[in-house]
Amino acid sequence: MNDSVFGRGFSFPPRVGADGGFVWSSGEANIRESIAIILRTEPGERVGQPDYGAGLARFLFEPNNAGTHARMREAMQRALARWERRIQVEDVEVIAHPSEAETALATITYRLVATASRERISLAIPLAVN
Repeated sequence: MNDSVFGRGFSFPPRVGADGGFVWSSGEANIRESIAIILRTEPGERVGQPDYGAGLARFLFEPNNAGTHARMREAMQRALARWERRIQVEDVEVIAHPSEAETALATITYRLVATASRERISLAIPLAVN
């Protein structure tokens, strides 16, 4: 059921399975991968979709503080609303990573449109190059 409701695509990152074929993802896992791809893609990276992505690299070297977090939250909400129609974002929380001073931690709470079930994903977003 989940494949027919949520779809199926190449797993991310793309890889070859033990059978020699591409590994696929489906259902809720496919949606989580899609969210991560949207948030890690810069506009202009994707051929044919120059506006695709959240553009979070623009926050590189910004201070890891509430002002930066608010702008990151807005960029993520806007990108997810535009590029992932299988979810409805309920909340995006961005805070300083508890153990990495130059990393922000984003937690996205969303509902799956097809089933109304609530999901959550967290991503670490570096604000400095190591």
